[in-house]
Amino acid sequence: MTANADQNGGPAYGRAFADWRGACTDDWRAYTRHGFVQGLGDGSLPRAAFIHYLRQDYVFLHHFARAWALGIVKSADIHEMQACTATVNALVQDEIRLHVEVCAKAGIGLDELEATAEAPANMAYTRYVLESGYSGDFLDLMAALAPCVLGYGEIGARLAAGDPAPDYAEWIGTYASAEYQGLCHDVGALIDRAVKIRLGDEPAATPRWQALQHRFKTATRLEVAFWDMGLRPE
Repeated sequence: MTANADQNGGPAYGRAFADWRGACTDDWRAYTRHGFVQGLGDGSLPRAAFIHYLRQDYVFLHHFARAWALGIVKSADIHEMQACTATVNALVQDEIRLHVEVCAKAGIGLDELEATAEAPANMAYTRYVLESGYSGDFLDLMAALAPCVLGYGEIGARLAAGDPAPDYAEWIGTYASAEYQGLCHDVGALIDRAVKIRLGDEPAATPRWQALQHRFKTATRLEVAFWDMGLRPE
């Protein structure tokens, strides 16, 4: 086990993440090793599928930013508020900008991007995450948010380490970057701290833990459906 990996071989993004990830290994593999992901790494993904995905992800990120903003409302203290605020800023200022720039290079202007019709798989995922925050507490929201943030970190790091084809190197580099990997470690630490505050030192022994694992698993399965949607450009 390296300093950058947990005992199960996954990225060391925290104790809670390792447990939640380990409780849904088949679904997690289907997500992080999806055909769409493999196509990004070897360059075989059709450009039309990538642009279709980017347009849907542009819509997704708007809702995702709103969900992280909801985390401010659900926060227990200023530390959690600051962490959620920083994540919202990264999404709005950096990740959305990347989508706009890549689509512009492909001839898709901002007006066309803004007019993207939300796909059902997109709607199902984003509304699930938001509902987790509306009906649950901070931990419910974090369990639903974690697969996207931390899964993309794992995917980016793995693809970058495998000498990827240049076609999607910019996308891969974004999530393999030290900046994004640092965000993943920060989010993992935020979740672990939130778990300790609310559930104590042995959270797996509490009645809530299985429900949080289920939230994480459901969001992971919705990530798989999002990749499936990406492979079906209209």
